[in-house]
Amino acid sequence: MPVKIPDNLPAAGILESENIFVMSETRAANQDIRPMKVLILNLMPNKIETETQLLRLLGNTPLQVDVDLLRIHDKESKHTSIDHMNNFYRDFEAIRQKNYDGLIITGAPLGQIEFEDVTYWDHIREIIDWSQRHVTSVLFLCWAAHAALYHLYGLNRKLLESKRSGVFLHRRTNKHFPLLRGFDDEFLAPHSRFAQIDVAALKAHPALQVLTESDEAGAYMVLSTNSRNLFVMGHPEYQKMTLKDEYLRDLAEGLNPDIPQNYFRDNDPDKEPVARWHGHGSLLVSNWLNYYVYQLTPYNLDDMSAIAPWEADVK
Repeated sequence: MPVKIPDNLPAAGILESENIFVMSETRAANQDIRPMKVLILNLMPNKIETETQLLRLLGNTPLQVDVDLLRIHDKESKHTSIDHMNNFYRDFEAIRQKNYDGLIITGAPLGQIEFEDVTYWDHIREIIDWSQRHVTSVLFLCWAAHAALYHLYGLNRKLLESKRSGVFLHRRTNKHFPLLRGFDDEFLAPHSRFAQIDVAALKAHPALQVLTESDEAGAYMVLSTNSRNLFVMGHPEYQKMTLKDEYLRDLAEGLNPDIPQNYFRDNDPDKEPVARWHGHGSLLVSNWLNYYVYQLTPYNLDDMSAIAPWEADVK
């Protein structure tokens, strides 16, 4: 949240140059405040676990956030009861005519499947297109980031020889974005995926900006130049045991997975994992919600034209 200061205070220019968000008394007095409306499209198998992870991050902000949960289809889930889905999730048709301040689309266990072979690919494309007209800012995570970069900007991923799993060191490539306020020069973030989009291709695209990257894991945070779409290639929402649970699951299925890198103490899977990314994961979502949703969204959500058009930014 901003620091409210007197009009024309000399410190304002200094603080703004340091990426500290300040607001004059005049602007603060004329602000209209209401709850943020955020939609979550949950594509992960264990819906409840992912809900909890994302809500934990959204709750770490002084903003009031009203959340709707969206499902991609009404088929029975193997890992979540049909009662839970029917009670708490909406179908797309129920929200198609609504506008939202923010949308989060999660990852999905589809890393080795061609996009066009995904059973609900047409539906995913429809929701992505809808989001460009009905949502102020969209946060795409992991698989969803790759899917959206492919659909919106024509950038395809490349499959890796083995799953990239672990916690990797990243650096900021540009310090002057509100999304990176409070970030250290280097920070850790978890990844769990089978594919990667070439960093050079991302940097060469005129509608995209690579904000953070890793020598080992590639691009991590990519922002569209119109600030509407944020692509995060990893999992800032993951909790301490999530990578371990995935690793044990893959072992049980006979997949012979590599040990997640830089994750277990002494890189020994018999020892406890070490969580070293929660602070920056929380900061990422808080900054997105504040600077790219709250600060940009119209007070009246029926007036999306106040922040449009966005379509010129995509292919």
